[in-house]
Parts: sequence; structure tokens; C-alpha cells
Amino acid sequence: MVKDQIDLLKMPRHIAIIMDGNGRWAKTKGKLRVFGHHNGVIAVRDVVEGACELGLGYLTLYTFSSENWNRPKIEVNAIMELMVSTIHKEINTFMQNNVRLNAIGDLDMLPSKCNRELHNAIEKTSGNTGLVLTLALSYSSRREILHAAKSIALKVQKGELSVDDINDEVFSQNLYTYNMPDPELMIRTSGEYRISNYLLWQIAYAELYFTQKLWPDFRREDLFEAILDYQKRERRFGLTSEQLN
Repeated sequence: MVKDQIDLLKMPRHIAIIMDGNGRWAKTKGKLRVFGHHNGVIAVRDVVEGACELGLGYLTLYTFSSENWNRPKIEVNAIMELMVSTIHKEINTFMQNNVRLNAIGDLDMLPSKCNRELHNAIEKTSGNTGLVLTLALSYSSRREILHAAKSIALKVQKGELSVDDINDEVFSQNLYTYNMPDPELMIRTSGEYRISNYLLWQIAYAELYFTQKLWPDFRREDLFEAILDYQKRERRFGLTSEQLN
């Protein structure tokens, strides 16, 4: 089994996933795109449980981008309704697996019912100490970076921060992800080779893993394969192999 080959001492602390391919998966079945989103939830549940099995610290899922609001209204509404029902249903699973739910993005853009359900789940799981599952919702990395830049500029304007004090650490502390480590592995499904405005600052040194599988077909075994591939890579961070050795 692939899982047995994974070195638990060399696990990435944080994995980010671009869950792509729900619509195409549904099309291959002759179904509406919403059918793909429903089956994508099954993949999420299995991957989260697999992450918990390995003791992963952080898992961040690109759930809904800022650009996704431009999709047909019927699809957006269906996704939001699915999100509400899924979050409500999965709270018990989160509690059983010691998962703490988190969310990043322009959450005020979410429908009020969706926002309430999300924050209720975040509050209920806030005491859990296992996997931190972050949903990137109404998320745009460029918007996040602009938000951080404006926050820092405001602090400088108020005299709370000196220009000379601005560095990588200060900038990172003003991002939505200020309370978590940067992803060390980024996975994208469906055979696309794009970052799609996702965690652009945070994945500067992440290992990128692309798979042809459409998201509804992705399971914990596929997650294990990606982690095993990650563990076979040499992470140099600008150094040479000889320096690392």
C-alpha cells in the first residue's frame, strides 16, 4: 500500500489543493455541472479523513474563487446551497476526527445563510486540536496581497510601523493565512497546469503536483501518492545538493 511507504517523519506540514474538474466530470456522465459538485463533496470527505490518518497539520482547499461569482447564477446558487447543507452535515465528522474548520477569503460576499452556517461550524470546531481544514471561499490571492499591502500602508501612516521594518515576515503576518505555515505541497487535479490566483505568496517554495484525475474521482490514495512523490523530491530552497548534504 502507498500509505505504508510514506515517512510520517517527513510529512509536509501544510498541503493546498485546487479541486478542479467537477463540471467536466459531470459532463462525461451526461449530467449537469451541479452533479459534479455533489460528488466533489464525497472526494473532500475522503481526502480529509486520509489527511487525518496521516496526522497532517493543515489542509487548505480552493473551494470557490472570486472569479467563480461570474459563473451562471443557477450554478452559483446551487454551489452555495450545497455548501450550507454540506457544512451542516459534516460537523459531526469534524468533531469525530478532531478537525478544526477555518475559512479565508472575502467571506462577506457569501449569502447570509451560508455565512452563518460556516461561522457556526468554525465556532463549534474551534476547540479541536487536529487537522486545520481551511476553505478558501470567494478567494483571490491578488486581492489578498493587495489587502495586506493596504493594511501595512495604513500601519505606516499611523506611525505603528516603520518602512524599514517591512520584510517577508511582516507581509506574511498581514495575509489571511497569518496563523498557519506556508504550504509545502500544492496539488491540482484535472490535468490543468495553472495556479489560478491561489495562494501566490504562500506557495513560493511549495512543490507542485499535477494529476489528470478529475476532482470527484480523487481519493485518499491519490493524496498518499502525491505525498510520496513529494517525499522523493529534493527541496533545495536556492542551495545546491552538495550544500544540503
